[in-house]
Amino acid sequence: MDNTIEKRQSKNKEQLLEILKKTPIVQIACEKAGVSRATYYRWRKDNSGFSQASDQALLDGSLLINDMAESQMISAIKDKNMTAIIFWLKTHHDAYRNRVEVTTTNGNQEINLTDEQKELLNKAIEMAALIPPKENSNE
Repeated sequence: MDNTIEKRQSKNKEQLLEILKKTPIVQIACEKAGVSRATYYRWRKDNSGFSQASDQALLDGSLLINDMAESQMISAIKDKNMTAIIFWLKTHHDAYRNRVEVTTTNGNQEINLTDEQKELLNKAIEMAALIPPKENSNE
């Protein structure tokens, strides 16, 4: 490959990595750097060093966005924004977390369920969103 092309690609890669550290969205970072997404993904595939640097840049960018969001959340709490207050408490304080309580009257007895009962129980748990639904459910 021509030395000029290699220099340009190296510069484009460095620029793209810097943008990803500030804006961890591949599409937007590529547009800002003037690089197509296809080129970005080709570089990742062909160059493990770039792929690792890209992963780190995306992680750094995500951490930056998280810090900014948390700062905004704290500002909203200081401004007495009830939505922000409730969200913070639900995610940072055990007493305010959403909980599901399951009780039974059978004590510690072991109950043998039929296959049909097991299926109904699993369906009820899925509907309560306690476990992810099966990928191959025939409904």
